[in-house]
Formats: sequence, C-alpha cells, structure tokens
Amino acid sequence: MDVVNVKWNGKRRFVGWDEAGHGLVMDAPASETADGSGVRPVELVLYALAGCTAMDVISILQKKRQTVTDFDMVVRGAQREDDYPHYYKHIELEYVVTGIGVKPEAVERAIELSEEKYCSVRGMFGPQVEVVTSYRIIETDR
Repeated sequence: MDVVNVKWNGKRRFVGWDEAGHGLVMDAPASETADGSGVRPVELVLYALAGCTAMDVISILQKKRQTVTDFDMVVRGAQREDDYPHYYKHIELEYVVTGIGVKPEAVERAIELSEEKYCSVRGMFGPQVEVVTSYRIIETDR
C-alpha cells in the first residue's frame, strides 16, 4: 500500500511527502488566503498523468530499440467550471520524441499501449474526461 503524508503549513499551503522522503508543496493561487507558493492539487493530476505515460512510452521505445535522445511532454487540461467538483473534462497530451531514425509507428504503438493498457493514472479517468493525444518526432543526428 502506498502512503503519503500531508501537513498544513499556514494559509492554504500544504507540504506532502512519501515514505521515501520525496516532497512537494501544494497551494492555492496567490490571494489574500494563499501565497501561490506551490502546485495546485488538481494540477498534480496532470503531472501524474504525464509522468505515468512518459515512463511507459520511454520504456516501450527502448524495448523497440528506438534511439531516443530526448523526450518532452506538454499537457493541457480544461476544467469543468459549471458545477463542482471542477475536474478536468478535457486533457490534451502532446508527446515530443527527439531521436535518430525514430519510427512513427513505434511511437504510435508505445502511446497506445501506455494509454490503453499500462498507465494506471490514465486508467483512473472515467468517460467524462476526454483525453486527446498527439505526438511529434524531431530528427537529430546526435
């Protein structure tokens, strides 16, 4: 069982840490009641999704013997505003793979396997969350 701890640190700031000692700061946007000194908790969902699928995609591309020299993701989320809770109703994932001779079909298959089979975070979203995926391959000689 995974365990994380969260401790109030004044105003709307909370500090969290896991059993290995990794930590993070969460806060609300800067206002009279918050300093904006950390990530908003709902944004952590986007970080978690990106990290989960990125680890899968890199692992799969390595197993497919693709020469990946760099990898980035851009994740955009639009929250539902008309009612509570304000969960993400639309998320866009853009994978940016840099490498030498990386095959588009390998990237497509790696993303498909991650999003449909391996990524636990992605598996937690219900049908009310639309996830749209795109990718770019940047060719490099090193």
